[in-house]
Amino acid sequence: MPLDLAAMQAWRDADRDPATATALGNLLEKAAAGDAEASAELADAFSGRLAFGTAGLRAPLGPGPNRMNRVVVSQAAAGLGRWLLDAGHAGEQVLIGYDARYNSDVFARDTAEILAGLGLRPLLTETAVPTPVVAFGIGHLGCVAGVVVTASHNPPADNGYKVYVGGSQIVPPTDVEIAERIAAAASVPLEAHPRSAAYAFVGEELLAAYAERLASLVPADAPRDLGWAYTPLHGVGAEVVARVLDRAGFPAPALVSEQALPDPAFPTVAFPNPEEPGAMDLALELARATDADVAIANDPDADRCAVAAVVDGQWRMLTGDELGWLLADDALRRGTPGTYACSVVSSTLLGDLAAAAGQPFAMTLTGFKWIGRVPGLAFGYEEAIGYCTDPAAVADKDGISTLLRVLALVARLRADGLTLADRLDEIARTHGVHLTAQLSFRVEDLALIADAMARLRARTPDALVGEPVTATDLLTGWNGLPATDGVLLETARFRVVVRPSGTEPKLKCYLQVRLPRTAGEGEAEAVGQAAAVGEAAAVAVARAEAAGLMEQLRAEMAGALGL
Repeated sequence: MPLDLAAMQAWRDADRDPATATALGNLLEKAAAGDAEASAELADAFSGRLAFGTAGLRAPLGPGPNRMNRVVVSQAAAGLGRWLLDAGHAGEQVLIGYDARYNSDVFARDTAEILAGLGLRPLLTETAVPTPVVAFGIGHLGCVAGVVVTASHNPPADNGYKVYVGGSQIVPPTDVEIAERIAAAASVPLEAHPRSAAYAFVGEELLAAYAERLASLVPADAPRDLGWAYTPLHGVGAEVVARVLDRAGFPAPALVSEQALPDPAFPTVAFPNPEEPGAMDLALELARATDADVAIANDPDADRCAVAAVVDGQWRMLTGDELGWLLADDALRRGTPGTYACSVVSSTLLGDLAAAAGQPFAMTLTGFKWIGRVPGLAFGYEEAIGYCTDPAAVADKDGISTLLRVLALVARLRADGLTLADRLDEIARTHGVHLTAQLSFRVEDLALIADAMARLRARTPDALVGEPVTATDLLTGWNGLPATDGVLLETARFRVVVRPSGTEPKLKCYLQVRLPRTAGEGEAEAVGQAAAVGEAAAVAVARAEAAGLMEQLRAEMAGALGL
């Protein structure tokens, strides 16, 4: 397909950013000289409009309507502003925050100017802040909506634009309605959208209020003695974490100095996501060197939290589900009433924990846009290291409140001579061994994902590891959930959910092996060291069995997906 040079030149002329305008000019020159790579980049950058959905916008920086740049962001702000006006919110406050990625501050300022030009009252954070601070601030400051310019844990070349209405991320049909108004905004020249400098800044008051709220989560008489290592992974979490620690009375961590300051290049990690192999290596080294009780990482915008601890004598990362079980069990032991919720791709053990404590359980679609809206939510999580531990203040994942909850739990266990590993063993003895894992296939061509889903639906496995399968196409809805692109496979001991990622070019396959509780019927009367050793051995044997079954399940699902 020939390049639409007129459209590209018009875009360059409208671009307020000299960097992307110059980049587009250079690509046009190279393409005119026969550079195939430049032609391919132009074709992709102008292949269509960057889609606005429930995750907002997220894409590489660069020129063109299919990239993140000042033109796309300004049009998004104009569309959001028009939607707010149409919804009757003229003159109301909108909180705008941003992280430390390339151009985040510029995109946030453009948003503030355009919303102010439409007659709304933007509040722009004075500095880069964690995403949960903005989610908290929407309610604290009485705002009708919020915007965070962030790409969370995406690669350095990316940026994004997350929208909240009320205190929660947007869900259908709001995303579609805003997208329609963004398209209308893009149909007129950029200069047709009025701008104004009549916006206010917010800083110390918001940060102090957030730290005060988190400090209130831990009783004054709770243990606080522990040692720990921490990394913000070159993100914006460290300063706010330090504020919270000071206010809550917990000791400062051994801080990974190489990753302590915000740096949009993320120079020490291949991928700035604490779930990725190697991302927490420096934190683990520091934890070992300082004989820490726990190692904790936030992702770059600090809405996620990862934890590592000594398990079976070795430091290792806890899975997102394991940390979810620990936090839920902790909340239930503290008597926190309400609904305990997780996403459909997370472990089913949360439902067992809630039921045993007489609390309701809910399963939602993937994403905190759904979890955060569960009525009466007490605690919510999803396996991608996202946790909502204080839903009354932040109805979204919050990596900093999670960090504080983990510190409080570790300190309390330490005071009792126990560890996180001990608590996981206790959960396994009571509710059975649950093991979760993930298969993930990153692709360049998104059509490969659609093809794999089509193959799975056409040839659903009749059995997994020798057990008959019950298959559910989530496109038809399930257990009262809205329709979504996914397939659920269940057997007596196995559970698999296959779905395309909502934020990355990946096909994801979520696997669970579940084995029955390991203690015998007489465990209530069992006392003494011999009984304790026997229970520990039973858990170890069951975990080894589950690990072997998981490898078989992985192999069979990889074959079924053909990727």
